[in-house]
Amino acid sequence: MVAWEPAYLKTHRQGRLRAKVAAADEMLNQCTLCPHRCLVNRHQGELGLCRTGDQPVVSSYSPHFGEEDPLVGTKGSGTIFFTHCNLFCIFCQNWEISHDGAGEEITARDLAAIMVYLQKKGCHNINFVTPSHQVAQILAALPLAIEWGLSVPLVYNTGGYDAVETLELLDGVIDIYMPDFKFWDPAVAAQFTQAPDYPEVARRALKEMHRQVGDLVLDEAGVARRGLLVRHLVLPDGLAGTKEVMAFLAHEISPHTYVNVMGQYRPCGRAHEYPSLNRFPSMLELEEAQNLARQAGLTRLDRREKLFRWLV
Repeated sequence: MVAWEPAYLKTHRQGRLRAKVAAADEMLNQCTLCPHRCLVNRHQGELGLCRTGDQPVVSSYSPHFGEEDPLVGTKGSGTIFFTHCNLFCIFCQNWEISHDGAGEEITARDLAAIMVYLQKKGCHNINFVTPSHQVAQILAALPLAIEWGLSVPLVYNTGGYDAVETLELLDGVIDIYMPDFKFWDPAVAAQFTQAPDYPEVARRALKEMHRQVGDLVLDEAGVARRGLLVRHLVLPDGLAGTKEVMAFLAHEISPHTYVNVMGQYRPCGRAHEYPSLNRFPSMLELEEAQNLARQAGLTRLDRREKLFRWLV
């Protein structure tokens, strides 16, 4: 039996990683890294919508135990929270990081060291949170991290607003894609984010992600090794378009897609300005969302019941 290894090790061994690093770095000269295509020269200090130059900007890093069970395992997911964002949801629960820019600019060498540190802490994976605008920085750090012994899966934990051309650079690099699918209706996306074309972009992105890694594969201990895991945050008054999103996942991605129908929405940021967003989803709304996923034919739904056992 051939021993399992993360995709990026083979890509590096075959000499293909260097070209990916160079291509992503070149994209920063007239930035097209994400679908906004700001065309700014990030190497010269010009800042687009994401307000990020050509160096990594990180808010925090640590073993994280609040992610989905296949990522957490027994020793946690090694999360690296990147500063800034390319969506700017008005209800963001990490407002200080995404909108206010809380974090520190570091170097690619620092980022590589963080990856290896989290692996040495026992984390099952390296979980890049909000990476869409810092793909070039991640790729630049990866060869050095490999040299220092990195050998756990890489998780691309994204809001779902990703350019297919950038995702293609990550083919053979990322082991686990974990995108959100936030909204089905472009009008809702336009009202609550800086990305009115979000639904169309997300559909293309998820198809490319699944093409690369397929359905989520777990090891004998139930820890994720490779594949697609989709998150969908249930919003009040059906604003997320849950029925349509679940049908898309079941029929155009795979009925075996691992989906976390998330019930943790709470009013944050500027949510109070919108009556529909200024409340928690009801238990009936959350139950309906789960039922819509099952009715669409999805069977691999993340189980969050254990978080609430203390209430029983």
